[in-house]
Amino acid sequence: MKLIVSKSRLEGAVAIPASKSHTIRAVAIASLADGTSTIRNPLVSSDTLSAVNCYRLLGAAIDTDDPQAWHVTGTAGQITPPEEIIDVGNSGTTLRIAIASAALSTAAAPVRFTGDRQIRSRPVQPLLDAIKNLGAGAFSLNNNGSAPVEVSGTLTGGRTAIECITSQYLSSLLLAAPLAEGNTEINVTLLNEPDYVRMTLDWLDRQQIRYENRSMKRFVIPGGQAYKSFDTAIGADFSSATFFLCAGALVGNHITVEGLDFSDSQPDKAVVEYLRQMGADIRTDRSRVIVKGAPLHGTTIDMNRTPDALPAMAVVAAFARGTTRLTNVPQARKKETDRIACMAQELRKLNVDIEELPDGLVINGPARLRPVDLDGRDDHRIVMALALAATAVDGKTVIDTAQAINVTFPRYVDLMNSIGADMKMTE
Repeated sequence: MKLIVSKSRLEGAVAIPASKSHTIRAVAIASLADGTSTIRNPLVSSDTLSAVNCYRLLGAAIDTDDPQAWHVTGTAGQITPPEEIIDVGNSGTTLRIAIASAALSTAAAPVRFTGDRQIRSRPVQPLLDAIKNLGAGAFSLNNNGSAPVEVSGTLTGGRTAIECITSQYLSSLLLAAPLAEGNTEINVTLLNEPDYVRMTLDWLDRQQIRYENRSMKRFVIPGGQAYKSFDTAIGADFSSATFFLCAGALVGNHITVEGLDFSDSQPDKAVVEYLRQMGADIRTDRSRVIVKGAPLHGTTIDMNRTPDALPAMAVVAAFARGTTRLTNVPQARKKETDRIACMAQELRKLNVDIEELPDGLVINGPARLRPVDLDGRDDHRIVMALALAATAVDGKTVIDTAQAINVTFPRYVDLMNSIGADMKMTE
């Protein structure tokens, strides 16, 4: 599908949908728990429904008939390998978290995973190696370190070291290790995006799971523990809020973003400070953030903790006077696409002066954007970021592969239009 965007002035209030990352963690833990859990206000998107399908196939009973409250009857850690291969679609979070969950099976049959073209290019080898160190079998069926993968045997515990170019490797191990028979020791030699691990640890804390955390570099998790059923609501998604916070920072716009909880460990809440650093007029009021467009200036931002914010922040930088450097985020090249290269190529089409770094981007602004056809690269965050840029372009901008938005934010276009955007989906 294509997204056609015309120049717009944005003003109004937006309530942000629930967190994808929290929803998937909730589905995983509820599926491994004993009893029936209720997940209130889940995000309903392609990624979260991939997680639901995955854990159903691993043995959980999940009722999603009510979009406001999913009910999950868990497996008590007794994973059942399905006969068919589990297709996680485009959900890298689901694949990585579920790989370690599958290693809890005591059955002789293996569990196999695959996904779409992007998933089959994303690395999982460090996670597979760690699982093998902890007693199970795990390997890439094409011997390329990516899906499709097969998991067999049972996670028993032990010691492993892992380099986490994505935090999802560590989150996967932390979620499965408490259910292993023996104790698990994880030495972390590299950790990008540590706040996403903090989100996982917050879930373990709520479950009263025992573990030892030594400065995110070494974890010891006693085995023989269990998850219990729960009833909880999922908070708003700061990654989705990023696009509206960034939109509000552009001159002429005035947006109130509602429903955000700054006590949540989601890392993308740092976007508020990034925008302040660039000169944006921002006020916070309990669960609201009020952003009013103001002249922006270039700055340097270390984005290692917030790789998902890179596309939107690159767009904001195009409107700032001077040079903006978005650095220390090499893992952005290993997302659904190489987001560093893709954003550089697409913003150049819009007449942005932009340079790639091995680990980020350098943007010289302000740019005088021109309408042009853009390639969304079938990447939800790239499509949404380019759509944000297009609201400030005279004339019409056409972005293809816009259906990718449904991966995490199906209501993006509707919510943008509710505050004055002119966006239309077309075949």
